[in-house]
Amino acid sequence: MKLSKKQAVFESEVITRFELFNSLFMTLPFYQVKHTGILLPFFTTHCERGVTEKLDPETIIESFFDQNDQYVRESDRIDLLFRIIQYIERQVVLFDAVEDAAFKKTGRSDEAGLLDAVLRQTANNTELRNKLLAKLNDFSLRLVLTAHPTQFYPGPVLSIITDLTEALKKNDINNIHLLLHQLGKTPFMMKSKPTPVDEAVSLAWFLENVFYPVASAIQSKIDDEFDIPADENKQLVELGFWPGGDRDGNPNVTVESTKRVAVLLRTILFRCYYRDFRILKRRITFKGVEKYMDILQELFYENSFNPPDSPADEKPVIIHNLQEIKRVLVEYHDGLFVELVDDLLRKVRTFGCFFATLDIRQDSRIIRQAHAYLRTCFEEKLAIPADFDQLDEEAKQRALRFDEHDLSCSEDAPPLVVDTLGVIRLIKSIQRWGGERAAQRFIISNCQQASDILELMELFLWSGWQTPALHIDFVPLFETVDDLHRAADVMKALYTHPHYKKHLQQRGNKQTIMLGFSDSTKDGGYLMANWSIYKAKIELTAIAREYDVDLVFFDGRGGPPARGGGKTQRFYASMGKEIANDHIQLTIQGQTISSQYGSLDTAQYNIEQLLHAGLTSHIEQKDGDTLSADQKQLMAYMAEVSHEQFLALRHDPLFLKYLERFSPLKFLSQINISSRPVKRNSDSELRLEDLRAISFVTSWSQLKQNIPGFYGVGSALRHAEETGKWEQVKQLYETSGMFKTVIDNCMMSMSKSNFDLTSYIQHDEVFGGFWKKMRDEYERTKQYVLKLSGQKVLMENYPVERESIAMREKIVLPLLIIQHYAIRQLQKGALKEKESEVFSKLVTRTIYGVVNAGRNLA
Repeated sequence: MKLSKKQAVFESEVITRFELFNSLFMTLPFYQVKHTGILLPFFTTHCERGVTEKLDPETIIESFFDQNDQYVRESDRIDLLFRIIQYIERQVVLFDAVEDAAFKKTGRSDEAGLLDAVLRQTANNTELRNKLLAKLNDFSLRLVLTAHPTQFYPGPVLSIITDLTEALKKNDINNIHLLLHQLGKTPFMMKSKPTPVDEAVSLAWFLENVFYPVASAIQSKIDDEFDIPADENKQLVELGFWPGGDRDGNPNVTVESTKRVAVLLRTILFRCYYRDFRILKRRITFKGVEKYMDILQELFYENSFNPPDSPADEKPVIIHNLQEIKRVLVEYHDGLFVELVDDLLRKVRTFGCFFATLDIRQDSRIIRQAHAYLRTCFEEKLAIPADFDQLDEEAKQRALRFDEHDLSCSEDAPPLVVDTLGVIRLIKSIQRWGGERAAQRFIISNCQQASDILELMELFLWSGWQTPALHIDFVPLFETVDDLHRAADVMKALYTHPHYKKHLQQRGNKQTIMLGFSDSTKDGGYLMANWSIYKAKIELTAIAREYDVDLVFFDGRGGPPARGGGKTQRFYASMGKEIANDHIQLTIQGQTISSQYGSLDTAQYNIEQLLHAGLTSHIEQKDGDTLSADQKQLMAYMAEVSHEQFLALRHDPLFLKYLERFSPLKFLSQINISSRPVKRNSDSELRLEDLRAISFVTSWSQLKQNIPGFYGVGSALRHAEETGKWEQVKQLYETSGMFKTVIDNCMMSMSKSNFDLTSYIQHDEVFGGFWKKMRDEYERTKQYVLKLSGQKVLMENYPVERESIAMREKIVLPLLIIQHYAIRQLQKGALKEKESEVFSKLVTRTIYGVVNAGRNLA
């Protein structure tokens, strides 16, 4: 088959170069076992053949050893498997670096998605240009980095990837050789679980090395295009941060760790400022600027290297002195080097003294517990009914008084109560150190009723905060299917509540609502999750417009399609007139952080894609993106059919047993990648509702079955065809960007599935039928999405991404065979304790490479 132009470029710039440098890498003598680099290609081919023949993992691995016994002694076999894992981990890094180095040649597959394109589009159209400028004044993009346990590369490896990518861009063979050698000798594993502060340090690498320059560069592009002075611009790109603030289900996040992360972010930012200031100081050596330069020199240096225990928000001082320097340059020195001052001014206006807004998140049940504790301790002072917990929702809302107090809990209070009340007080300090934006949002997960928000608001007022100075946005998180259905009623109750209404007016009538995909997918399946969130957005927008509220949707997306990720920019571009889309806010999680925002090129491209999506959905909205009543009915119908199929699978008694038996689910808690437990209520036995969605999705992705990303879609499409609705479905696919994106992301999930890998399970007496049911739905979904899209193969319309996925799947196939082999050995139960430890370690080691290669698998 003739390659398309894009495929040909990818073949030459990525595949060929990877194979070239991989052959060099394979000859480097890293490990004690001889012939590892030589045997790996043969082992990979052997695994591919075995999977094609549907052999079980024991047969594949043991037959390989039998065929190569002249190279591998029986006593060295397990050791060789570990060495193969180490090689493949580094092959994945090499492929990442080669692909990132070629990004400008292969990555811009959709030129219309770049910010430059929309600027060119409006250049000669005054009306459109004015419309765009007006939109820019109201629009913002916030990317929130989250501490999810799939960011596997430690800091040193990230640095190697960065340097290797640059060396590959320049074809610097000598440096590439040295970096490959360094890569081979650099550990990938952490000896102990990271703390929340460790996670913050890891993600702060991206803030410092990527987002700091890229956000400023994009802002500069907009400012230059519209002749906006650097000290008068409207910030376009904002950053949020969850490590150290997200305490939902993570007992390791404490008031102390939150404080340390806030200080860390501030200190790292000032070091970025100090580096820029040193460049500025080398150039601006003229008369008239000395006193301003001296003030900035001391301010930047002290806050970088001797940060005070209780710092102040220095942003006004910094901006004043930079503006004075700029004034002197313009008035007396012909504006020489004024662009350096503008660059730093732009960064200070963007990042202030905080770098990224530290979000606080806690479960509503903990909020209720803290509220109940203070009610009990200060019953007479608070004058809230003793039977408050037994009241219905309306009575609860009436009973809350919103009086101001300064209450403290005793030392013997429950730890989570102490933490909740402590972090409420800490937020005030963080705002004093870095300004209001340093920590201005409290997210309430598992939000089920308006009183969940109102009780938290009252906790602030009981903790020394005063109503006029309550600079906090209370953000409900609706995630399960049931919560999404109730969301509009909850918000209507808040918008009409006198105290909350007054608070919202103080916050500029702007309300942020977080919608999470992870638990809704686990709860209702892929299609129902997507439709429930889309439908909730329509309903929430209608309520907000009714009460004149500026609505901001904060989406829990940015990872795999099963957790709301995939082609996120296309999703935002397809928001119709019924959905508020003036602001885009989303989480960036897991290995998606390094894959989409790990380098300057990829970060700028992906940020501009999202900006383009938000801007164009306003200035050239497509009629098909606003669904008609019939289309909504069709979507609801298909979502319900899909939901029924998913629930039938989920309620099967074998569902969780299958995941525990064949996937590495129980091993996720043993890998040192996250401070967060694999499941909530970690001391209890495993229940699906307690299992974190990220663990749920990761387990399916390791099985290469990706059930959360497609299951039920095929049945829904088939049912639509059988009931005479197929032409309506085709018309929906052709006109609705939202539905097309849902199907495209489904195809992406399926492209990363391989049921041949686990085909041996079909012969299992207990689980064989269960496996066949999932495989049949996969084949059914594949048949119908191809028929609907008119494609011959999955992701045919995205050839570069399809080739990239195929190559990555090929690289990690041996890891999956080793993983399944080790799991099956452990299940036999006849191993000695030391042998069991070895096979358990084999399982955990394979998880890293598989997820890193997938880039948005978990």
